[in-house]
Amino acid sequence: QVQLVESGGGLVQAGGSLRLSCVASTRTFSNRAMGWFRQAPGKEREFVAALSWAGTNTYYADYADSVKGRFAISRDNALNTMYLQMNRLKPEDTAVYYCAGRDGTRYDKSALQYTYWGQGTQVTVSS
Repeated sequence: QVQLVESGGGLVQAGGSLRLSCVASTRTFSNRAMGWFRQAPGKEREFVAALSWAGTNTYYADYADSVKGRFAISRDNALNTMYLQMNRLKPEDTAVYYCAGRDGTRYDKSALQYTYWGQGTQVTVSS
């Protein structure tokens, strides 16, 4: 059974930064796509960022337009960990953030295409 455990959420003022971490129980996703999604109360779960596998130790990043230039996704396969560095946070970034993995090598913007999910970590950005 593959498990994803998230951490790093919290309360931050607008303009501040947070770094989220997602630790996988195995190296299952070293050659597969992984990503971050978020869900605010009363809203659909939306795509945030993802890494697609393009060969040995080669990955490509994709971002939602709403976070492009502010967020950065990365991974450390030696630690089985994926990160989301969030800078210049805005109140509209407030949501529960989830890490996710899928069996394919390329990312997908749809949450329905991901099989493995973390428990979520709350990010709250105050005005």
